[in-house]
Amino acid sequence: MAFETRPPRESNQMVFGIRAIIEAILAGKEIESLYLQRGLGGGLLTELKQVMQQHQIIAQQVPVEKLNRLTQKNHQGAIAFISPIVYQKIENIIPEIFEKGEVPLILVLDGITDVRNMGAIARTAECSGVHAIVIPAKGSAQVNPDAIKTSAGALYKIPVCRHDNFMQTVRFLQESGLQLVCCTEKTNDYIYKPDYTAPTAIVMGSEEDGIRNEIIRIADHLAKIPMFGEIESLNVSVSTGVILYEAIRQRQQ
Repeated sequence: MAFETRPPRESNQMVFGIRAIIEAILAGKEIESLYLQRGLGGGLLTELKQVMQQHQIIAQQVPVEKLNRLTQKNHQGAIAFISPIVYQKIENIIPEIFEKGEVPLILVLDGITDVRNMGAIARTAECSGVHAIVIPAKGSAQVNPDAIKTSAGALYKIPVCRHDNFMQTVRFLQESGLQLVCCTEKTNDYIYKPDYTAPTAIVMGSEEDGIRNEIIRIADHLAKIPMFGEIESLNVSVSTGVILYEAIRQRQQ
């Protein structure tokens, strides 16, 4: 669902040059990624790092060859990419959901790094009425044109909340009255057991590492998808669709 207070979308673009990046940050642009040439120095770089610290932006130190592959223009050892969407804060969204008299259904993605999976998940989430997607600032797929295309534009419609302190954000969801349902194989209970008619945050993990143990330990429910074939797992975007529509089935009864 879309919120009336949602900020306007941004266009995807590359910004290069230290001064241009400083101005982009000060203008409030969402920096998706920032690359700095390894070993770079100078007074203007010091100013950039101060601005980065003030806005809690972390850069990747890379060889100059990587920067040269991104652009052949005079990048001055610094290239940034502005996110095509404006990220939101889940702390602002949860109260609004309750105020509207709706029952929150939040999707938490822990370590989804493939942009196409991210896009496919966002498409399913938007179609199924998920109120917001929560992702960590580190170790998550970028919301780039590939992700947006795969989502069929859903990433422009559903709020995406990116947070630095991911565990603190997950605990905030619990403290706000949402049950944490982790979709994981580390249980004997199936996805049909939890009561999704209650305020719920469904947590999905990466195909490689699953959901981090810190979240598993505090979860209200662990739930797995029944499997009967020889292949032991589903693609994470498919798994997300399966559990989301179990939640929708219960809520429609």
